This record gives sequence, structure tokens and C-alpha cells, in this order.
Amino acid sequence: MSSASTHTNRLADATSPYLQQHAKNPVDWWPWCPEALDLARTRNRPILLSIGYSACHWCHVMAHESFEDPDTAALMNGLFVNIKVDREERPDLDKIYQTAHQLLSRRAGGWPLTVFLTPEDQRPFFAGTYFPKEPRHGLPSFTQLMREVDRAYREQKDAIRAQNDSLVQTLGRIEAAGGTDLEVLDATPIAAAQTQLAQSFDARHGGFGDAPKFPHPTNLELLLRRYATARAAGEADEEALRMAAFTLERMIRGGLSDQLGGGFCRYSVDERWMIPHFEKMLYDNGPLLALCCDAWQLTGEALFRDAATATAEWAMREMQSPEGGYYSTLDADSEGEEGKFYVWDREQVRERLATKEYEVFSRVFGLDRPPNFEGSWHLHGYRTPEQVAADLAWPIAEVRDLLGAARTNLWQERQRRVRPGRDEKILTSWNSLMIKGMARAARVLDRQDYLDSAARALDFVRSSLWRDGRLLATYKDGKAHLNAYLDDYAFLIDALLERLQTRWRREDLELAIELAEVLLAHFQDPKDGGFFFTSDDHERLIHRPKPLGDESLPAGNGVAAQVLQRLGHLVGDVRFLEAARGTLAFASEPMRRFPHAHASLLAALDEHLNPTQTLVIRGEGEELARWQRTAQADFAPRRLVLAIPCAELGLPGALAGMQPGSRVRGYYCSGASCAPPLEDLAQLRKLLSGPA
Repeated sequence: MSSASTHTNRLADATSPYLQQHAKNPVDWWPWCPEALDLARTRNRPILLSIGYSACHWCHVMAHESFEDPDTAALMNGLFVNIKVDREERPDLDKIYQTAHQLLSRRAGGWPLTVFLTPEDQRPFFAGTYFPKEPRHGLPSFTQLMREVDRAYREQKDAIRAQNDSLVQTLGRIEAAGGTDLEVLDATPIAAAQTQLAQSFDARHGGFGDAPKFPHPTNLELLLRRYATARAAGEADEEALRMAAFTLERMIRGGLSDQLGGGFCRYSVDERWMIPHFEKMLYDNGPLLALCCDAWQLTGEALFRDAATATAEWAMREMQSPEGGYYSTLDADSEGEEGKFYVWDREQVRERLATKEYEVFSRVFGLDRPPNFEGSWHLHGYRTPEQVAADLAWPIAEVRDLLGAARTNLWQERQRRVRPGRDEKILTSWNSLMIKGMARAARVLDRQDYLDSAARALDFVRSSLWRDGRLLATYKDGKAHLNAYLDDYAFLIDALLERLQTRWRREDLELAIELAEVLLAHFQDPKDGGFFFTSDDHERLIHRPKPLGDESLPAGNGVAAQVLQRLGHLVGDVRFLEAARGTLAFASEPMRRFPHAHASLLAALDEHLNPTQTLVIRGEGEELARWQRTAQADFAPRRLVLAIPCAELGLPGALAGMQPGSRVRGYYCSGASCAPPLEDLAQLRKLLSGPA
């Protein structure tokens, strides 16, 4: 947008940085609000709904080409009521209209999402994504499109009405496609998901399918869970570990990972994980941090430990606000160019590094090859340090030291560049994913600073986004607002359970129980099972989704089923267990038909068929910590371990009966079946050596 413009529209006071980016557009933008919807009805004008987010490259392109152009803006203002939505603040609207786009256009959506809605009921009658200013690549210009949409709305109202009725009916049928029969559901969908992943596995470069390639942490978690379960049962499933570990290794070594500053980008545009879409999203990095910790526990390979460390330190250094919460995203662009902050000129690197540093660095990261990104070099691990050490006949320790020094040197140089923009809103759901990842890293890597970071973020959510027994979805500049969604509640319970495994804090368990009560009271479908994405007192929209499949985030229904089972067994609340059971029953048919698309639900199904091992340890001091370390030494995805000091009395539910003794005491339960209390660490080791 033009920096010289003094005009502002109604987006100037928004909390969303994405909306604020459009505050000086000549477009008469409205946020999604009752006033805008009333205006469309009063004027009988269609709504032009534009959905995007602040780190979206093509959103910036369309804004520059069209929304900043006075002639295009005049046409928009003359024909439509224009509404701009941040999909990160309003995932409810994004889910509805992305699904509508798929139904109307018969292809996948994306951002920017451009949807035209009827004014009386906000039903979509045309949808697309990016449209250029001039016709190209088979796309009409945005102005051509708007004129055609306006003409169709004026001349084809009956056809639009019939199409809208059919679309709403189809949306309803999608949600009614669940099953009800949990009794016949066994582990077959879990095995089928692994088979499907194996069929699409790229054995050369890692990942699944062709470019573009996305991280999909839930699928990798499923494979690690399969391997760990088989290993604990004395069986072998090397294929599951190979697919997950190889994919994660290639993501870490490749251009998807920021080789200097840590953290992962959104996705790779090529099959080799070489050139990413350069935006960094908190919601990717939280799960990938946890996944790197899991892979480190399973394999002992330093690559995974180092990636976890780099990701955690990036999150603390660049994404944690002074108030404690984690920011949302880093932009793909800086100085108007995608990736400019991250790419290098070869001579610039050569001048910055010592001769031996450059010899190692250039061989590892491809500066000895032709440029791989628009005439420049984006760092991609073509060779390992071990391979370079062999090529040069240098000691591996020396090569690693030189590589580390080179990385530090170039990171310091990069700090002088113009940085990508940062979206500084704090989202409850995304913070929960990162809190879980940081708490996992604190436990697995024994890092108190990571636990402190997670605690600061969790305390911020509790103090700023938990109001009168309900969550709010987003916070920025001192303002928290918007009713929270299913993901906010489910992901936060998951984060609390993970933190409880790292360090006991009574108020964390109490909050988890309160959040679960809200899920049952305001999100659960008591008739058909499962959970709606929005609460029963949410703004009424054209559809109330009940999402089951994993997308860029884990499915809220899958995470809800997992955490309610764990919490239900932990405190002995049958209502939580029944709600999880109802969710799995509702999702049974989709899990059977498309197993690999429902990895989060499959994890919940796995713990329904093989109930969580719950170990509550009561004791004090170093002996309590020793028992906890023993119980958590291995990657055991079905195990929940809480170390509770003796001074904690009056615990809720089933925990009340787990009293401390004169020495450390362990209470072990598998589902609802509990063993006698243990007071011998050798007995505990024997008990935990079974399937987990």
C-alpha cells in the first residue's frame, strides 16, 4: 500500500495485523460484523468476502495489484459490500467458505479466498482464490470477474437460489456422514493408514506424494506411535520408523528448516524439501518441536535433538512476547520480496567466512552448485557433515566445529538485514500447540528454560484469554476477544496434560477439568456424538461444522477425544470417557473410508483399544524425580506420568485415593484397571516394560 496515503477505512482499529495491512486501501472494507451484514441486506448488494492472513504471499500480491488500485477499489465499492476476514482470527468462517469453495469450484481452495455471498443469508454463489489485475494463466482479471458476478447476481437469482439451497444441503450431508457403530471398529483403520502412507511415500526425498510437500506432523506422529507400540510388544515395524525418521531428517537438513536461525517454514514448493514458502507459522513449529523430541527419544540421533533445540530457541527468541504469549507468524516477504531475508549471494558468504569454514559450509549447503532460488542460494543440506569430512579427509569433529562457527557467523550477518514482518496477535489454539512442544522439549531435553517459557505462555493464556469460565480466541494490543473454538479448548487441555507430565502444578489440572466441562456443555453434539467447531452460543452462521479430518492443524475432534480419554481415566470421570467414545463412534465411518486423513482420531482410537497407561507417583525430592525420569525415559506414546508431591492433598476424583506413603509410591493403571501401589523402582521398571 502507498505509504503516502492518509485515508483509512474501518479496518484501522482491528486487532488483526492482516486487517490493519488493508486499513489504507481505497476499498471501503468492513470487518465481519452485524453492521456490514445489515448494510448488504439494506442495499441488496452481494458481499465480496476476502479471507487471508498476514504472512500470505499471494494475499500481498492481490492487495498490491487490486485492493490498492483506485479504479479497482471504485468498482468494488460500487458493486459490493466488501468484507475482509483474517482466517487466523475467524477459522469458523474460513472452514465454512473453504468447504463451499471446494463444492462450487470442484478444486482445493487456499488464500486469498475470494467469495461472493448473497446479501440476505450470506450463502456463497461464486468462489475462487487469487485473481490477477490483468487476465493471465487462464484466469480472468479481477475487474472482469466482478462485473460478471454482478451481472449473474442481477440476472440469475433463481438459479443462484437453487444452487445455494443445494450447497447448504450438501454441507449438512457432509457433517451427517459419520458413523455410529464403535463396536465393530478395531485397529484396521490404523494399519490401513500406514499402508496408505507407505503407498505415497517418497523413498528418495522423504514425505508423501508430490510437490508441494507439507510437514503433516500428525501422520509422522502416527508412524512413530506404530513403531513404538510394535517395539514394546516385542515386534518389529521398521517401515513405520523409516518413513517417519527419514522424512523428518530430510525436512531438518533441507531448505524447509531455517539452517541459521531455527524453526520450520510452512511447506516446500518442490519434492526435495529445498525451496520453501518462506513464512513461518507457530502452528507448524509447535508440533514439529514435539516430533523432533520424540524422534530423538526413539533413535538417539543428534540431528533430531539439535533440531528441537534450534526450534525451541527460535520460538523463545523471536516469537515470545514480553507478556508471555507466543506470536503467530513470520512473513514470507521482506522488502517486498519473498525469501529475501533468507537467501544468499555466494561471494557475500565467501567474504564473511574463513577459508576452511567456507570449504565446509559450501559443500554442505550447496554453494558449490548452481543457485537454487532466483539467482541466489537458499541453504539446503545436499551433503552431511560426515560426507564432507570424508571428502576432505578432515576429522569429523573439526568439520562440525567449522560448520557451527560458519552458521553463527552468517546468522550474525543476517541479523543486519530487514526482517520479515511478524504477526503479533496471540492465538489460544496456536499457543497451546507451542506450549505442548516446549513442555515436551523441557522434559525430554532436560531444559528448565524451555519449561519456564511454556509456563509464561500458559500463565498469559490463563490471565488474558480465560474470562468468566470461558476462553477467548485471540489477543493483541491489550484486547482479547472472539468466542473460542473447539481447537482452543482441546489443544489447551492437551498442552496442560503435557505440562503436568513435566512439572506438577495443581492449577493446571483444575483448569484442564474446567475446559473439559465447557467442551461437554457447549460444544458436544449429544445426539450424534462428536464436537462442533463453534459453541452453542456462537454467532449463527450458515453452517456449524464438526471437523474430523486433520488439515494444517490437528483435527479438534481427534485431539478432544484423546485428551478426554486421558483426563477421564486420570480423574475417573465416566462422562469424559463417554464423550470421547461418542466422538469415535461418530467418526468411525470416515476413519474407515479415509484413514490417513484422520491421524489425530486414529491416535484416540488407538488409546480406546489399548487404554492409556496412567502412572501417578507420590513422593518428595530427588527420589520422586528419579522415579519420574525412569518412567519417562522411553518414548511411550500411550503413557501419562504425573509426579505429585506428598503435600498435595484433596486431589480431584480418582486421584484422591492415590495417597502418599512413607516412601515414594507409584499408582499404575491401564485404563480403568489399577495395580496395587508400588514402592520398589525395580517393580516399576518391570511393569513398564510391557506394551505402551
